[in-house]
Amino acid sequence: MHAYHFLDKVPHTKAHHTGLTMVLDKGLGLHATTDLIETAGDYIDFIKFGWGTSATATQELIIKKNKLYSSANITTYPGGTLLEVALLQNKLSEFLEESSRLGFTGIEVSDGSTVISASTRANIIKQARQAGFLIISEVGKKNPTLDHELSIKQRLTEINADLSNGADLVIIEAREAGKNIGIYDSTGNIIEKELEQLASVGIEKLIFEAPLKNQQVDLILKFGAQINLGNIATSDAISLETLRTGLRADTVGQL
Repeated sequence: MHAYHFLDKVPHTKAHHTGLTMVLDKGLGLHATTDLIETAGDYIDFIKFGWGTSATATQELIIKKNKLYSSANITTYPGGTLLEVALLQNKLSEFLEESSRLGFTGIEVSDGSTVISASTRANIIKQARQAGFLIISEVGKKNPTLDHELSIKQRLTEINADLSNGADLVIIEAREAGKNIGIYDSTGNIIEKELEQLASVGIEKLIFEAPLKNQQVDLILKFGAQINLGNIATSDAISLETLRTGLRADTVGQL
């Protein structure tokens, strides 16, 4: 039973399909992983092992961490950058086999650091889905200059194509800094027109990367606690939950 259980607050349940939270694991050890699960495991739906960090750890460590996350009903997946590296080396099959062996249950499909054709992207999604993975694709580029060249029409086309090809969810890229990428300007504030156009797809199908507190607050106030948010720092998982449940000044009495 939670402390202050008698207070009326927005409930969080793993049975839901909205209000999802994706937290970024940048290389936690077993003790830190256990602490994260103990304190915030109830509020985390996805753990992304950031970019290529999985390839710097031993197989044994990743397997142990994935077992811990799985025991808390948290879906885990390696960062899309690692898949891109595997594609550059023509080792997609090996990548999927290793990801399964390590205990990952999700795969991120992205081309943030490379160029992947639409047909290849579709085939990757289908192949990973056939292998039994939950598929989370990502739209956007890591390089701000290249990301700015993507029109809203192009982003929407890619989002809809990914969903049609079998992606379960689509991430809107913002990187770890959350500035000058995707729906955010150079100061990290939301570009409202772009947000509204992307949200027209249906917010239940999207995960907006929102590493900064002001972004989390603005998105929650605009769409409610059911908005899916990602690239949340491990240290901010509880903070985000208090925003979702109206337990922090920014959202008290507004949900």
